[in-house]
Amino acid sequence: MADLRFRVKAHSENPTKTIVKARGFEIVIDEPEDLGGTNQGANPVEFVLAAYAGCLNVMAHVCAKELGFEMRGIKIDIVGNLNPARLFGQSFEERAGYKEIKVVLNPDCDADDATKTKWLAAILDRCPVGDNLKHVTEIKAELK
Repeated sequence: MADLRFRVKAHSENPTKTIVKARGFEIVIDEPEDLGGTNQGANPVEFVLAAYAGCLNVMAHVCAKELGFEMRGIKIDIVGNLNPARLFGQSFEERAGYKEIKVVLNPDCDADDATKTKWLAAILDRCPVGDNLKHVTEIKAELK
């Protein structure tokens, strides 16, 4: 199968607020007021968790269908912990990103425990956003 290419374009509206265009959609990214923002959108690290939740939802339904059970719905709770010291240039001893991300999936389905265990393993193995969180992805940056 050929690679798919996804693209976003963004511009800053102020030092904490970013407007992102993805296909025909506009996404507002901002920091909460206690981090110097105007609180007009979720912040970048919240969007990472939101993207992961969205991807888990899609994969949950795809994998349920493949395993032959009906997924009536799913609740997803994700919590990530990070130390902001590196972000603010106060310390470089810890990484800037999440130290740990905890996910709780609560499916509304009638699958037995053994099937749900296989289902969860398939979701975690195949979710592209989860893969990007678990593995290093090369980033090539340039100035223009």
